[in-house]
Amino acid sequence: MLKDVIAPGDVRVAPTRYTPARSPLRIALVAPPWFQLPPKGYGGIEAMLFWLVQGLVARGHDVTLIGAGEDHTGARFLPTYAEPPTAKLGQSLPEVVHALTAAEYLDGLEVDVLHDHTVAGPLLLRGGRVPAVITTHGPITGELAEYYRMINRYARLVAISRSQRAKAPHLEWAGMVHNAIPVAEYPFEAKKEEFVLFLGRMSPEKSPDLAIRAARAAGREIIVAAKCNEPAEHEYFEQRVRPLLGPDAHWFGEADTKQKKDLLAQAHCLVFPIQWDEPFGIVMVEAMACGTPVVALRRGSVPEVVRDGLTGWIRDDLAELPAAIERAGELDPWRCRRWVADNFDVSGMVSGYEAIFRRVLLASPVVA
Repeated sequence: MLKDVIAPGDVRVAPTRYTPARSPLRIALVAPPWFQLPPKGYGGIEAMLFWLVQGLVARGHDVTLIGAGEDHTGARFLPTYAEPPTAKLGQSLPEVVHALTAAEYLDGLEVDVLHDHTVAGPLLLRGGRVPAVITTHGPITGELAEYYRMINRYARLVAISRSQRAKAPHLEWAGMVHNAIPVAEYPFEAKKEEFVLFLGRMSPEKSPDLAIRAARAAGREIIVAAKCNEPAEHEYFEQRVRPLLGPDAHWFGEADTKQKKDLLAQAHCLVFPIQWDEPFGIVMVEAMACGTPVVALRRGSVPEVVRDGLTGWIRDDLAELPAAIERAGELDPWRCRRWVADNFDVSGMVSGYEAIFRRVLLASPVVA
């Protein structure tokens, strides 16, 4: 219902210029500043946003993208940095500067709806003249939960999984849209090699060290391909991962787009021993699109992304992962790919956001 997308704290409703018959939409999207779109290596949010922008443009919408670096999406592009400040990832000031620059651009744009994917950007939305939609890419816990509760007073929030949304029932959500990939761009391989794969970032939440231990217990070689460029990531690697490397555990480093797809297509399975409530985990979708099953712990979005016994094995305990790794070969690679094509292809994601944009515009309350 339309009342479901009206955020708390709206005190006056003003008419909107949008009408249901009006199409296409004029949409401004704000990307995070850390990586160019599309990212060359790590950057799940940036990849998802790249595909979303391309999809919206292909459907005839008037799209303006505000981001860092150069544009390859086909949208109107407004840069905040000539080069993404990737080396400063984790620092607050680059995103603040990015948000302020984006706000200045937005002051001069005529758009129907703003779609923001940053953390700092929503700070500048209060009293804005354009309805705003915020996609929450992280876990809604602690101070971040309080932050989004306050942002929710004047912006609409979109979850990326049912699990993420369920963790924050106190928020008024505009909807949920799963992240997605262009399945046809991922190579399919039915005949797998013997190694297993960890693909992600070097962090305690992702736990590549636990993936190594599980693969070793299963008698399998493992390739660890991960982002490792922030100080905390280097520390984790040196303390928790490097001591485990050996003839059966190989450090690959950060994989670029082609390398990532090749690894995913060849691997016996993807090992995903997460230690947090994963908001989405697009690497699971990428693996299954390549016909590669996922062996994961039951946390966060995993049960809604992976179909247990069909596209992977979901387990409750680390001790169960080695046996599940061995059983990955029982699963049909074509069923893995079909599951992704039916549930996580870009067209569905684009339709989901189109529907939310139109619902928000029809409600369109404005803070006085």
